[in-house]
Amino acid sequence: MLTNIASNERVVVLYATDTMADWEYGYLVAGLGMTGGAIRLVVASENAAEVTTMGGMHVRPDAALAELDPERIAMLVVPGADTWAEGHEQVLALATRLVAAGTPVAAICGGTLGLARAGLLDERAHTSNAPEFLELAAGYAGQAHYSHDRAVVDRGVITAGATAPLEFAKAAFEMLSAMPQPVIDAWYGLYTTGERRYYDALVGAA
Repeated sequence: MLTNIASNERVVVLYATDTMADWEYGYLVAGLGMTGGAIRLVVASENAAEVTTMGGMHVRPDAALAELDPERIAMLVVPGADTWAEGHEQVLALATRLVAAGTPVAAICGGTLGLARAGLLDERAHTSNAPEFLELAAGYAGQAHYSHDRAVVDRGVITAGATAPLEFAKAAFEMLSAMPQPVIDAWYGLYTTGERRYYDALVGAA
């Protein structure tokens, strides 16, 4: 188990895997840095081995999935990658356990394909890259619950398509209550419009 996590720390786990899509989790992890240490980011992979992202960055995880204490996790973040059509059984088992316990799980792009394979989207409103994309998941039965919204939240599960990293991050911030809502709204307004008024609001709210 990880031993350097304080008893009062809220832990967000970012699942790391080869070809993970850099842009999909970037806003989220950077935004967590705005919480002043209230939320701890832990990067975890199947065996703690270094992974190479889609953009070619080398990421050294903090831990293996087996080292995590599920009861200490505040949210699991599952980014897209080129490998979600099969495998990833460890993280999908963890996601299933967390959802059953009421702990939030956030998946974007290929990560939603993984959740579909695990049956976690069969009875929840959700979105992804396209309805046809999720048809690649064997056993997927959630077609009637598919939404074309950029990000969808249903009973603790956040889903988004590859082109919605901002909406994905905003939904995660809100579910975690990571920042006061005015800060989240100003952050989202700034990065979606670039307007100075949102920057001023963000600085003022912070």
